[in-house]
Amino acid sequence: MKALKQKVKDELRPEYDFDYSKAVRGKYCKRLSDEGANIVVLESDIAKAFGTSAAVNEALRTLLNFTQSTQRLVSSRSSGRR
Repeated sequence: MKALKQKVKDELRPEYDFDYSKAVRGKYCKRLSDEGANIVVLESDIAKAFGTSAAVNEALRTLLNFTQSTQRLVSSRSSGRR
């Protein structure tokens, strides 16, 4: 039997065709480093607990404020005991 030749069909839609000859490497790298963009990847269980980045920021600010107030309380108690 003869092996059937199958045509390789290009399934990529024309609107997704990208001309790599016009691509610029690191086009946005300087802007991101200048603006100080930070990317944090959350574990899936943590991401489910917080719906938005604003919710994460609010929780972290609350924790930071609590930590700072606790440190002030501890330092004032330890300085009073001496």
